[in-house]
Amino acid sequence: MKIVVAITGASGAILGIKLLEILKKKKIESHLIISRMAEITIKDEVGIDPDHVRSMASHYYSPDQMDARLASGSFKHDGMVIIPCSMKTMAAIANGYSSELISRASDVTLKERRKLIIVPRETPMNVIHLRNMLTLAEAGAVILPPMPAFYQKPKNVDDIVSYVVGKVLDILDIPHNLFTRWNN
Repeated sequence: MKIVVAITGASGAILGIKLLEILKKKKIESHLIISRMAEITIKDEVGIDPDHVRSMASHYYSPDQMDARLASGSFKHDGMVIIPCSMKTMAAIANGYSSELISRASDVTLKERRKLIIVPRETPMNVIHLRNMLTLAEAGAVILPPMPAFYQKPKNVDDIVSYVVGKVLDILDIPHNLFTRWNN
């Protein structure tokens, strides 16, 4: 498998980092893009150097690298995940504004009818955010807000992060044991 992972500057960089950890552990090829603002968020929220995050991926691309293979429909992959996704990035994708590699790779993923999973991180949301999500869902994207399930009885932040990342892996058809499934 080949999975494209984009981390934007929205709060919740730990979600993207956890996804990269799981993909690496499962020996799944990952193609990573980190936005400029995400570099700041990674340092502030997680306290690690973005270079460490880059080293977790099989391949890394600069967000300005518009000639990267991810910008072409001829690059085959099994899905793209924007985790977390800022409202700026979501707006760009919803409106076909491909000014950098994350929005361009997303546009290509949609046009090629591949899986695009967007993990929006904002609250509360205004009507513009909701319309952009609807536009993307109608275009074929999966909108997966990082909402925890409390039937899991999370004990810590990692339990919540694992649940959200597990839901992403479910959509990508990647087996995992990050959370216990509902079984009543």
